[in-house]
Amino acid sequence: MTDVPCWPRVRLSELLTFYGSGATPRGGKNSYKMFGVPLVRSMNVHDLCFEQKDLAFIDEAQAGMLDRVQIIHNDILLNITGASVARCCLATSSAVGGRVNQHVMILRTDPSFGDARWLARALAGPYKGKLLAIAGSGATREALTKSDVKNFIISLPPLEYQRRIADLLDVYERLIENNRRRIEILEEMARLLYREWFVHFRYPGHEDVELVNSDFGPIPKGWGQTCLADELELQRFNFKPFEYADEEFDHYSIPAFDARKLPSLERGAEIKSSKYLLFDESVMISKLNPRFPRVWRVDRSETDRQAVASTEFLVLANPVKWTLTFVYSLATSTEFVNRLVSTAGGTSTSHQRVKPTDVMNMPVVNPQAEIVQRYSEQVRPFLRLVDNFIQQNQILQEARDLLLPRLVSGELDVSDLDLQLETLGYDTRVG
Repeated sequence: MTDVPCWPRVRLSELLTFYGSGATPRGGKNSYKMFGVPLVRSMNVHDLCFEQKDLAFIDEAQAGMLDRVQIIHNDILLNITGASVARCCLATSSAVGGRVNQHVMILRTDPSFGDARWLARALAGPYKGKLLAIAGSGATREALTKSDVKNFIISLPPLEYQRRIADLLDVYERLIENNRRRIEILEEMARLLYREWFVHFRYPGHEDVELVNSDFGPIPKGWGQTCLADELELQRFNFKPFEYADEEFDHYSIPAFDARKLPSLERGAEIKSSKYLLFDESVMISKLNPRFPRVWRVDRSETDRQAVASTEFLVLANPVKWTLTFVYSLATSTEFVNRLVSTAGGTSTSHQRVKPTDVMNMPVVNPQAEIVQRYSEQVRPFLRLVDNFIQQNQILQEARDLLLPRLVSGELDVSDLDLQLETLGYDTRVG
């Protein structure tokens, strides 16, 4: 521990060489394609994390109109309007070369005074509360203006100190990113195996089984047709956590899924609407925006704390002949997701929903029970590893978030730390 140093206080305008936001190109959302030049919107910017999943694309002509806000390496992206105002992260390689719309501001540091890695973490960490307070002071909506950002004051440590903090926190980011890659690989392995066995019908022993005609086309003899309603229970245990104001709940919400695929711990008083009460094991499928599938495996069998889920989820439990491992793979398969998308309705692409009856009554191929069991036995170890990596990332993120304000303020000197992450079982190598 050290005495908190007295660093000079500076306005962001003294530290930045560029700060500005973009616009929505002419043509609007109908012109977005899944190729072209990336257009970064507020939904892509999370605290210390760039979300590529909902990245939009514009053509070269539209991008030309936004050349002023072309993203370069080490740019900081700051949300300046709406519910996600003040969220902040570094642009990743997938965003570099892209543009930002009017809801996102680019902050570009002068490298002779500031390390962008340090500043992004400072703004997303200890300074976020002050940014939110400024954004919430407007008369009409939450927003940060160019003047707000320009005149925002921070304490600026020496450049070398900024770099030391950034280097240390980069270790955490590499560990978290490595685990994310491993999770993606394991999930993809499970999907590929599902596709091989239950779409292409190349499961062990398939050579000795003839194909017969069905409503789905040729399927293995002995297989049939079913629907989720015949194989699973749709649980709807309505519960009002706000009536238990001081009790803590694990809250399975859409934002919690998007952030870490882990429930958030919240007091009943903080949960304002009715939820579904969760028991034992289940698989949850989001009704909202099925083109971005959110499928959650839940196991409450080994914890005493009560859990609740957003009513945006369908809670599937108690399979008759299937396993929940198989249900999870079915619900995350490309074929199932595409069919959900085709049945979704809504006033816009960002607020589409599927009806529970459409999901539960959707016809699907029904494999023989022994094939389902063999598949589940092979895939369960993959999913257990996924859970381990998710838990590791939770620990790493909590440790990072605990260190961040103390490092940025100078309360804790980076030279005093001996984290020995390798001894805790974390591989600090990249890749």
